[in-house]
Amino acid sequence: MDVSTQAIDGGFADPVFNAQTVFRAVMDAMARPGTVQPLPAFARPPAPLTATAGAIALALCDNDTPLWLDPALQAAAAVKTWLGFHSGAPMANTPADAHFALIASPAEMMALDGFSQGTQDYPDRSTTLILQVSDLFSGAPLLLQGPGIEASATIAPAAMPRHFVEQWKQNIKRFPRGIDIILAAPDGIACLPRTTRIKTMEA
Repeated sequence: MDVSTQAIDGGFADPVFNAQTVFRAVMDAMARPGTVQPLPAFARPPAPLTATAGAIALALCDNDTPLWLDPALQAAAAVKTWLGFHSGAPMANTPADAHFALIASPAEMMALDGFSQGTQDYPDRSTTLILQVSDLFSGAPLLLQGPGIEASATIAPAAMPRHFVEQWKQNIKRFPRGIDIILAAPDGIACLPRTTRIKTMEA
């Protein structure tokens, strides 16, 4: 299958319904951090972009939302063509220019403060990171507290960025600025909004 064929295939079969379903799952996950929202495989993007991350990108990105890809995705011409064809999102020149960032290899990701943090007047101009993870239960357990969490919640996404908890503490201090994270696993999604406090289970 050539790049042009891959770019046309694998988008939403029912663009309106599929996008609404994905958007609702993301909003529910953002409102209740640490909960896992199931998400059907609505999209079939080229590798190494996963079905879940691809569906989130199609639901959230458009021609007004610059998108940054990490090196693993940047190297895949078919991925860039697929995203451009199905979402219309322009590729951001730098992470700081991106409204959304797709990360195929979170463990090798650059520091969180390299992405747009928004401004005090426009905190919504920060980057939302979409991290591809193999699962949400085999990594180091993270204790979550904050808005949308009754007491506490626990999540254990696999292969998270180095020094993630320390980086997240700095992210919290920037509020109302700061980045938000969507964790895209094969069978569902979970979110870490900037208002969520995160500790390791040993802390």
